[in-house]
Amino acid sequence: MNVEKALEKLKDEGYKFTGKREQLLHLFAEEKRYLSAKEVLTAMQTDFPNVSFDTVYRNLSLFEDMDILEVTELEGEKRFRFRCSTTHHHHHLICLECGKTKQIHACPMDWLNENGEQEFEVTGHKFEIYGYCSECQPVASHT
Repeated sequence: MNVEKALEKLKDEGYKFTGKREQLLHLFAEEKRYLSAKEVLTAMQTDFPNVSFDTVYRNLSLFEDMDILEVTELEGEKRFRFRCSTTHHHHHLICLECGKTKQIHACPMDWLNENGEQEFEVTGHKFEIYGYCSECQPVASHT
């Protein structure tokens, strides 16, 4: 996903184009990592000092519902990032320090499918691996 595609999707679904929504999308395009609603609010307050947490969270939820953003939970808090542009099935490695993500293409569900779990119909799954990227490993080892 990118800003242009996201704005087009909003327009196609009948949602208003606003400066706040555009800035929020640009923030995700620049960061390329999972962000908490609080991090988004802090970044938005530079240009929109009166923006409320409710406004930010409402837009994050809307973007999640529209498949513009994907969500995960880190340290008990929802985090958001642009939905991956790829249409092929994949999962993520997520750095606990900086929030960077990397796609991985192996899927543990392949094992389940290969071993004939016929008694259970899987309708969805999510697989994430948490740790520290190479840039954050030295920092993490001293904490």
